[in-house]
Amino acid sequence: MTDSQTSSSPPRPEYKTYGQIVWGQFKKYRLSYYSVYGVLALFVIAMVAPVLAMNVPFYMHIPEGVGPYTQLQGTTSFPWFAALFDQNFFDSGVDIFFNFLLFYVPVSLVGWTLMMRFKKDLTDTARSKARLRFIGIASLVGIVLFSVIYLMAFSQPYVDYASLKELEGARLIFPLIEYSYRDVDLMAVSQGPSLEHFLGTDRQGRDVFTRLIYGTRISLTIGVVAVSIYTAIGLVLGSLAGFFGGRVDNIILRMIEIMMCFPVLFLILTLAGFIEEPSIFHIMLIIGLTGWTGIARLVRGEFLRLRNQDFVQAAIALGFTRARIIFRHVLPNAVQPVFVSATFGVAGAILIEATLSFLGVGPANAPSWGQILTSGRNTQQMTLILSSGFAIFVTISLLNLIGEGLRDATDPKLRK
Repeated sequence: MTDSQTSSSPPRPEYKTYGQIVWGQFKKYRLSYYSVYGVLALFVIAMVAPVLAMNVPFYMHIPEGVGPYTQLQGTTSFPWFAALFDQNFFDSGVDIFFNFLLFYVPVSLVGWTLMMRFKKDLTDTARSKARLRFIGIASLVGIVLFSVIYLMAFSQPYVDYASLKELEGARLIFPLIEYSYRDVDLMAVSQGPSLEHFLGTDRQGRDVFTRLIYGTRISLTIGVVAVSIYTAIGLVLGSLAGFFGGRVDNIILRMIEIMMCFPVLFLILTLAGFIEEPSIFHIMLIIGLTGWTGIARLVRGEFLRLRNQDFVQAAIALGFTRARIIFRHVLPNAVQPVFVSATFGVAGAILIEATLSFLGVGPANAPSWGQILTSGRNTQQMTLILSSGFAIFVTISLLNLIGEGLRDATDPKLRK
């Protein structure tokens, strides 16, 4: 072959993994692509909620001999940081978790940036392995640290910081909104929007804007955790049914059909009726235990398609255990439709939680969007109805757009 023929040969196309192909296709759907940033913005709002609204000051200095709290006189402190992990102040594990992320996420991002700077000379494969290793280690360390912080059950005595602000010589710096989502002001009941209360107050005098911000935490947590629970159940049952077939398949199919015979909302209401004091975790668990049928059917169908493929037969011929064949060889090739269904499932779980809260099933004091909607219906305050309804609408729309873009990007027939 001559040099001219060698130089004129077309360049070899760049190798791309399946994830890179899907992401490249996904970015072509602009609405879906920007919806990802919209959901990330919601997570950021949920994470920084105490920075925006809280009735505990960042900085406090009380002069000597001033104020009713003798232990605070003549001291300079930063009570906001301690209050983030005070389980007397934040009695929900969801709030403690997001408060933990407020510190852990920036530290992890700094570590990620430093790692990428030192690993820039590695090959793409080595860099990918380093990224996965960092994510695994960071996740494990985060789980351990959060578990330790939560199990310590840190608490401190109640302090009325609002009254300390009025003391002569006292210096206190509060967040932008000086209200907690549980603060009750009997002198400002059912008020409309104002400079003091951006979206007004409910019938108990609680600031609606503050409750709307903290409600983002509940909705996102319920959506992600509930979908994770029923996705795990659906993956296991669907894998077993599709791989083994026969009697195992028949038993699991009958379980699926029985679950599908019951209307989901009425089944959830029935299960919730047996709980004396429903909490956020009860709602997540109920939704997770009742929503696995769709995932199981998808995974079963994929296993029926893949179990006779050559790579599966080769794994069987090599003597691999059934568990290894199912979960390491077949399942990774069968999860593509699961990601799409899970994205839509998060939106559905958020809507179910809002419906349950609207019907009065759920923790009464939790700042749920459904609770705000119920309060607006009872008092006929359009501000409460429109604000909570708009928050639910935007969140579900963003998640549905992501799901549609992911569905089109993973289907070769629908790609642009």
